[in-house]
Amino acid sequence: MTPSKFCRPLNEKGIEGDLPLTSQPIDTSLYAAITDAVRSEAQRLLTAGQVTAIVGYAAARRAGSAQPVIITAAADAEKLIFTASCVNNLAVYLTKAKKEIPKNGKVGIIVKGCDLKAMVGLMGESQLKREDLYLIGVPCAGVLGSAVQPAAGLTTATIASKCCECDTHLPTGCDYVPNVELPPGPPLESRYGAEIARLEALTPAERWAYWKEQFAKCIKCYACRQVCPFCFCEQCLCDRNKPQMVETTPRPAGNTAWHIVRAMHLAGRCAGCAECERVCPMDIPLNLLNRKMAKELKELFDYEAGLEGNEKGPLTMFTEKDDQSFIK
Repeated sequence: MTPSKFCRPLNEKGIEGDLPLTSQPIDTSLYAAITDAVRSEAQRLLTAGQVTAIVGYAAARRAGSAQPVIITAAADAEKLIFTASCVNNLAVYLTKAKKEIPKNGKVGIIVKGCDLKAMVGLMGESQLKREDLYLIGVPCAGVLGSAVQPAAGLTTATIASKCCECDTHLPTGCDYVPNVELPPGPPLESRYGAEIARLEALTPAERWAYWKEQFAKCIKCYACRQVCPFCFCEQCLCDRNKPQMVETTPRPAGNTAWHIVRAMHLAGRCAGCAECERVCPMDIPLNLLNRKMAKELKELFDYEAGLEGNEKGPLTMFTEKDDQSFIK
């Protein structure tokens, strides 16, 4: 899988080319200390019976890579890790795979800042209860992009594009956060912001042509839906055929309808974890579309998803201060 076009290194003129900007390393040496702290806390929680399971990360088979894991025994706490390869948003395991998690006690879960925003949103939608969870927040300087090999190390060139937009490197409101202070990192340029600005400068016809080209690549594998914490319906409306809302075969009309419906469904809810974009086998810039929707909501309603647990999104509520100029 190759990175989306706008995620590739830029040359000194600010355009995609063969002369990438100098790559600066990002210090992740304290990730080892975070791993030790997470293991100790997990062992304590499971030994004391404060939680029945912990959702976290463990080493995968490929050297340096990581995968999600659910542990239920204190002895397995040593399996837990936190590295730049811990890209998954684990919140999806509390919605999609909740039947696999014990129901007889609290569940611990390791969350990065972006993951925490998803958890907050799910609590606001009554999908999760705060009292049922033990949140282990991890200070995060960033994770690797989806097409980067773990051996490459975390740099300004290999960091995931979502991390360039991140403003929550230190999760707040968690039950436990390792006492580790990450050193200041090199400045990161907003990749999504730059691409959104480029697209906004195009004519409507040019923008439509761009998205038609992107959506035409879709093979309707629904990986984006499966990995999204907010796609928690047991049966998706788009799977129904009586009546059929969205064509299920990978054809232009059905593809466009699917992605537009999904973007609108996530507007005001998406936490920006970019998991949909990471897993897309066709490299469709799905998080770019979600970030554009988030930008519109910020400008229209001064609203950002994932900040208040009990707050309803602007598209699911009405106030007298809302802009009504669209009503003719």
